[in-house]
Amino acid sequence: MKFDQLGLSAELLRAVNDQGYTTPTPVQEKSIPVVLEGHDILAGAQTGTGKTAGFTLPMLQLMQNNHIEHHHQRPLRALVLTPTRELAAQVGDSIATYGKYLSLKSTVVFGGVGINPQIEKLKRGVDILVATPGRLLDLANQGKVDLSTVEFFVLDEADRMLDMGFIHDIRRVLKLLPKQRQNLLFSATFSKEIKQLAQGFLRAPVYVEVARNEATHQVTQVVHPVSKSKKRALLSHLISEGDWQQVLVFTKTKHGANRLTKQLESDGIHGAAIHGNKSQTARTRALADFKAGRIRVLVATDIAARGLDIDHLPHVVNFELPHVAEDYIHRIGRTGRAGRTGEALSLVCGEEDKLLRGIERLMKKSIPQAVIAGFEPNPEDDRQAQPEQPRGRSEQRRHNPGSPRKPHNRRRGSRPGRRERAASNKV
Repeated sequence: MKFDQLGLSAELLRAVNDQGYTTPTPVQEKSIPVVLEGHDILAGAQTGTGKTAGFTLPMLQLMQNNHIEHHHQRPLRALVLTPTRELAAQVGDSIATYGKYLSLKSTVVFGGVGINPQIEKLKRGVDILVATPGRLLDLANQGKVDLSTVEFFVLDEADRMLDMGFIHDIRRVLKLLPKQRQNLLFSATFSKEIKQLAQGFLRAPVYVEVARNEATHQVTQVVHPVSKSKKRALLSHLISEGDWQQVLVFTKTKHGANRLTKQLESDGIHGAAIHGNKSQTARTRALADFKAGRIRVLVATDIAARGLDIDHLPHVVNFELPHVAEDYIHRIGRTGRAGRTGEALSLVCGEEDKLLRGIERLMKKSIPQAVIAGFEPNPEDDRQAQPEQPRGRSEQRRHNPGSPRKPHNRRRGSRPGRRERAASNKV
C-alpha cells in the first residue's frame, strides 16, 4: 500500500512526498484509516515504527476538513501529551513538517525553559498544543490555557508516562477536557495499568498492534562479550577502527554518561552526554551538534533518549544493558528506522548475562555473539576491578528495586512543574 491510498489530502501527501516517503510503515497503514473514520484508538507500537506520523497525519486532515478561520482567538482543538521534552519537540516538528501546507497553527510547551514565551504563543492562539504534563498543568492552573474546546486528545508513549509517575497528572488533565472528543492512545506495552487507564477514557477503541520486534527487523544485532573493565577501550576501538561518524551510546546512569563522555574525549573521540540533569539548552545543543556531525558520539540515558529523532542513525551501542528488557527494544529502535538498516551492538560483561537472557526471551530469539580479538572477557579482570559507587541517593534508589519511586510519593500540594523535573532527573 502507498500513502496515496490511505485517503489523505493532496496537501498532506505533498508534505509526505517532500520527506521522501511513499510507503507507510505497518503502524501508519493500520492507524491512519481508523483515525480518519473518527474512532478512538488503542495502538501498541514502540519508538522507531513511525507512530508519530500515524496519528499526526490523520489528525491534521480531520482538523483541516473542519477548519474555520478565526480572526481573533483560535480555540485549542488538539492536545498531544508526551512524557519527555525531547519527545514533545519531536512531535511538534512532525506536526510542523506534515502540516506546512495547511493553515493550522501549533506550539510545544514543556518544563526546563522559561514559561513566558510559551504563554505569549498561547495568547496568539494555536490549534494544536504538544505538552508535557507538568508544564501543561502549570499553564492550566494559571489560566493560560483552556482545554475545554479540545476535539482530539493524544496520549503518546503512555507506558513511559506511567513509569515516570505521571498517572495522577494524566487524570488531572482528563478532567479538564470536554467529554466529546476523539482519543488516541499509543503505548509500547499493554500492562494491566495501561489497560485500566485506557478503559477510563477511551470509547469503543479500535485496537491496533505492531509486532513487538517490528521496529528491529531492519537492525543487525550483535553482542560483544567483554570484561567490564575493558568496555571503554573496546568502545573506542570499535568507533576508531570502524571510522564511525555517528553513534548513539546508552548508559544506565547520568554519572556513567558523563564519565564515559570524558573518557572518550581523552581518546580523541568528540562527544556529548544527554540526560535529565542537563539543561534543555544543553540537550538541544548536543543533539544539534550530533545531527550536524560536529560530534561523533551522543551518550544518553534511557529517558533522555526517548523521542530522539535522528535520521539515518547507523549505530547504536548498549554500553550497559538496561534493567528492563523492553527498554532494549526502545534503544535499538533509534536505528533502522522507516525501512532503513542499522546496527546495534551490546557490550556485555559477565554480570549482565541474566539481563541478556531476559532480552532474548522477550524477543524470542538469540542475539549473535562475537568476541573481539584483544578484548576477550576475563572474569579475573572484573573480580579485581573496584565496584562503581553511585554518587547520590537518587542513584542508590534507582539500583534498589524495592525503593519507592519519587513521583508516586509526592505530597498532594507539590507543583506539577517540580514533579515533571523530578521525573526527568531520575536517570
